[in-house]
Amino acid sequence: MRKLLVLGFVGLLAQLIDGSLGMAYGVTSSTLLLAAGVAPAAASAAVHFSEIGTSLVSGFSHAKFGNVDWRTVGILAVPGFVGAFAGATFLVSIDGDAAKPIVGVILLLLGAYVIWRFLALGGRRPQFKERPSVGFLAPMGLFGGALDAIGGGGWGPVGTTSLLSSGRLEPRKVIGSIDTSEFVVAVGGSLGFILALGSSGIEWGYAAALLAGGVVAAPVAAWLVRILPARVLGVAAGGLIVVTNARTILESTGLGAGTVWAIVAGLAAAWISGIVWAVKQERLARDLAAEADADVHEPATV
Repeated sequence: MRKLLVLGFVGLLAQLIDGSLGMAYGVTSSTLLLAAGVAPAAASAAVHFSEIGTSLVSGFSHAKFGNVDWRTVGILAVPGFVGAFAGATFLVSIDGDAAKPIVGVILLLLGAYVIWRFLALGGRRPQFKERPSVGFLAPMGLFGGALDAIGGGGWGPVGTTSLLSSGRLEPRKVIGSIDTSEFVVAVGGSLGFILALGSSGIEWGYAAALLAGGVVAAPVAAWLVRILPARVLGVAAGGLIVVTNARTILESTGLGAGTVWAIVAGLAAAWISGIVWAVKQERLARDLAAEADADVHEPATV
């Protein structure tokens, strides 16, 4: 019961981050399930089944606040479904012990990318161009769906960062569209897992706990996406993913416990430094925006 309560809290935090950033629900949840000793395929399956509910509520909430570009969602849906189904089938075919460090590396790289993405933003703001094309969205959906199923997360890091960097949709619509289309990806991945693992291979209790926490957080996150500093949340979430998966990878190499924890402590220190840096950058960006606004409204002198 204690583990289920913890997972419910994990689901709440993960969805709060995901609904605000457009990424990190699957990566965060899968990371903590792997750290708890759950096999990679079972962890990813539980996350995807919980995402069916959380993404549905999240998508509805984002739509209510006008955060969804339905054309983008429609184009992403089919390739995302196909990629997730194929990725789930592939992950189940790999030996669990062999897959754990591989999945850990994928998650760690995704976490590092999340950190880099939000630290690299600086004080810049995207310049919005034409809406994303089918040629851009379809391959992104296929790759993101496959990575999402294999790594237990990846749809958000791939989709959100790609769309943000393209500058073709405003940030709130990027996040809302990725979160809404994730429902179809979750269905594709879940179908692949249940066909390959069978119902007895799914940790239904874990999925239900994650779902309960995520459903509570989804409407709040859709509202918070307009006011929370994404840079700080992104670095905080990415650092958690990197530190936790680094421990999983290091332990699989046979290093001594003291060495593992020394490296993890160093990474944790770097993570905290990154959060501090992100807070400073956010304050700097706000100060610059305030100065620019003051210059615009300053009355002209003769």
